[in-house]
Amino acid sequence: MYKYLHIYESPKLSGSVTISGAKNAALPIIASSILAKNDFIIENVPKVTDVHTLLKLLKNLGSEFEFKNTLKINTNSINNTTAIYEIVKTMRASILVLGPLLARFHHCKVSLPGGCAIGARPVDLHLKALTQMGAEINIEGGYINAKGKLKGANIYFDKVTVTGTENIIMAATLARGKTKIINAAKEPEVVNLCKVLKDAGVDIKGIGTEEIEIIGTDGELLNFKTAQIIPDRIEAGTYLAAGAITNSKITLKNVDATHLEIILIKLSEMGFCIETDKNTITLLPAKEIKPVNISTTEYPGFPTDMQAQFMAIATQANGVSLIEERLFENRFMHVPELNRLGATIKIQGKTATVYGPTPLIGADVMATDLRASSALVLAGLIAKDETKVHRIYHLFRGYENLLEKFTALGAKMKLGVEPLP
Repeated sequence: MYKYLHIYESPKLSGSVTISGAKNAALPIIASSILAKNDFIIENVPKVTDVHTLLKLLKNLGSEFEFKNTLKINTNSINNTTAIYEIVKTMRASILVLGPLLARFHHCKVSLPGGCAIGARPVDLHLKALTQMGAEINIEGGYINAKGKLKGANIYFDKVTVTGTENIIMAATLARGKTKIINAAKEPEVVNLCKVLKDAGVDIKGIGTEEIEIIGTDGELLNFKTAQIIPDRIEAGTYLAAGAITNSKITLKNVDATHLEIILIKLSEMGFCIETDKNTITLLPAKEIKPVNISTTEYPGFPTDMQAQFMAIATQANGVSLIEERLFENRFMHVPELNRLGATIKIQGKTATVYGPTPLIGADVMATDLRASSALVLAGLIAKDETKVHRIYHLFRGYENLLEKFTALGAKMKLGVEPLP
């Protein structure tokens, strides 16, 4: 048996939705529990597949945890430092255990990651940095074998890498001496991790900048305080996009507008009015949805994880929109599926040209990755008749209670089950 998402035309949404904790902040913070000497309590952790996958991996290493309203994890019982392929293959972020495992145990074996179809995201930058910190690394049989006691070093990333920055930050916390990371990622999720480690007593400077300095503890484990996961800016952006594509008034709760600045700017350019309060954002309908030009780049630029959703909105804009994908080479795989629904989108190199407005008509479409699948859901809201989005396991990797949240806004959708052929 397998499931698909059955979406019926839902031309208007209304009401409010509460944003969950950020998956991409929760994953490195959960991985950092390997550095702890105490029970580590983490609040606002989203119950999504990627989180459960990482917890399964940590349990396989010997950790113990309870995950109800909050997550309590203890890694003192880790008795295995091999992150097996069977788990790692389903999620790229599993590579985040490499830095902390090596820093704590001075040896580990981590499968090369999988779980992503949007193009090459090699771990070379992680491995080069760990080598500079004194690790001996070889790759054999699909596994990264790493050993050595880490020492501080000056690390320069040739390319901004979020998971690379996070991995080296965690590795540096238990290293001997000072580590400087130059050209570090500045994403709010990286900041969240740094603040959690600083609260645990790590000497970290330059949080939120492209140069981060860390004084390692030379092997002394950390005493973590209760941590809070930040709101998910990509989930928030997706629901804002749902309000935009249906030209509806909706309100987001438990959200940090400062993390969404470029998304709000682009929505304003498209004609939508935005009202922000301390923890809420309200999107107001546009008199006319205007075309937009977008170029994805690292934070604080426009996030690649919102490119597909804005492409869906652009199908309803009055004019031609240009969307340039500068980070990943295969992240236009949703274009053929949107075109199946009636969109007119042409790709040339790294740029997609979206012609609007075009009426969309329901069809069977296939999700190819997490954010592409959310764009198909958005398109399905305004497509005439019915849309079926297949391979929706992608959606559950990153969106907590998606069906419940959308239906609370007035969207008409349900899970469908079909027998395998």
